Amino acid sequence: MIRLTKKILFIVFGVFASIIGLYPIIYFIIDRTFGLLKTKSSLLLSNVFWNFGFYAHIIFGGLSLLVGWVQFSFRLRERKMEVHKVIGKAYIVAALLSSISGIYIAFYATGGLIASFGFINLGCIWFYSTLRAYIEIKKGHIDLHQHMMIYSYAACFSAVTLRIFLPLLIILLHDFTTAYMIVAWLCWIPNMIVAYFLVAKFRRRNLVTTMR
Repeated sequence: MIRLTKKILFIVFGVFASIIGLYPIIYFIIDRTFGLLKTKSSLLLSNVFWNFGFYAHIIFGGLSLLVGWVQFSFRLRERKMEVHKVIGKAYIVAALLSSISGIYIAFYATGGLIASFGFINLGCIWFYSTLRAYIEIKKGHIDLHQHMMIYSYAACFSAVTLRIFLPLLIILLHDFTTAYMIVAWLCWIPNMIVAYFLVAKFRRRNLVTTMR
């Protein structure tokens, strides 16, 4: 029963990651006034650097979501390590590019300083945990690599939690800007808490294994 529950949760996890990972495609097939872009000024929308940052963020962020969740498959790591490594490299490059561009566009976030600071923190955490994960695996520190990747994908998965919480906050508060200021923090802090407990669980398990 526990194994079945884990499989179902993993499938749901993958479905959400895949749907939101493909979400940026919408920005290329319908009018630019769609979604968040409706809140931006025409001056900002005509800014070449902001556009470059925005599209880099959503494209590489979407790619990170699409390939990243597969890396948590124990079967993939055990049976096809080379595939795991290739996907991992793709995730790291995409995550680093998306986090850097995300930090840049966060300075222009709807909702002012509160929202900007929330997204800047998220971008910094995503960048650091991803880079640290890469450094640790290059050193051969598999456990630390796995721990950092959990934090990295928890930050990446904020794209999913944002789209879950934001509509609920808008319904509750009846104001997009206020909801966006809150979701700038709410989309990633719970993810980091979950990641912390997952890492703590793996550390305890590794400690028990070492002591045997």
